[in-house]
Amino acid sequence: MLAAFEGWNDAGEAASGALDHLRRVWGAEQVAELDPEEYHDFQVNRPQVALDDDGRRTITWPTTRIFAATAPASGRTVVLVHGIEPSMRWRRYTGELLEHARRLGVETVITMGALLADVPHTRPIPVSSTTDDEELLRRLSLERSTYEGPTGIVGVVSEAAASAGLPSLSLWAAVPHYVGQSPSPKAVLALLGRIEEVLGEPVPLGDLTDDARAWEHGVDELAGEDAEIGEYVRQLEEAKDTADLPEATGEAIAREFERYLRRRPDEGKDGLTSG
Repeated sequence: MLAAFEGWNDAGEAASGALDHLRRVWGAEQVAELDPEEYHDFQVNRPQVALDDDGRRTITWPTTRIFAATAPASGRTVVLVHGIEPSMRWRRYTGELLEHARRLGVETVITMGALLADVPHTRPIPVSSTTDDEELLRRLSLERSTYEGPTGIVGVVSEAAASAGLPSLSLWAAVPHYVGQSPSPKAVLALLGRIEEVLGEPVPLGDLTDDARAWEHGVDELAGEDAEIGEYVRQLEEAKDTADLPEATGEAIAREFERYLRRRPDEGKDGLTSG
């Protein structure tokens, strides 16, 4: 199960954007929907009114939708959860999500989020990959989370999944805070790249790479027009490059080469993970 939630956990709409991309390219079909009346304050997340093809007025309510897709390379069934962080009854909400997970045969839960951070837009978007599951730590070379402080629905779902005996891991993209407006296609691209590594499943990117380049070019122009922002970006670049110096190793190069191989037509049948 891959889950992303709009709101506090979704800077630049990176996590929800990554999930929407997967839903489209994998042809996912909706299999369930949670009743929004139980979990949302409609004065906080208002329903949207629109006209259909026949000119009739329809209302779309803020809710959580659950989709199922078959990953093309591996044939693995992937459950996609696209929600809005609920306003109330988080424990009941999480319990209902995990009930759907059990019904659909989910074996691992992957939550996605994005946060604003002091990172430069000119460098690859960092994605942290954490878990408290010993097997996942070992098998996927993840990190153990050391975060303490306020949490969102992403953290609650991860903890509830682990307590229910479902291995869980969390992927977080760091979006440059000085361009945190939505959308952030470069952060979406970074999350999808990490999902490829975790699932061992190549993801068609479509126009997303071009969108990310256009986004970066636009921010370059902004930094070029504002001397203060330009200097700040240079400082972030220097700090990032210094911190990443040990990463310029064979391990990082090998990781990129593996991703390249998975994108070749004859590759990608044997993923990094199983089940």
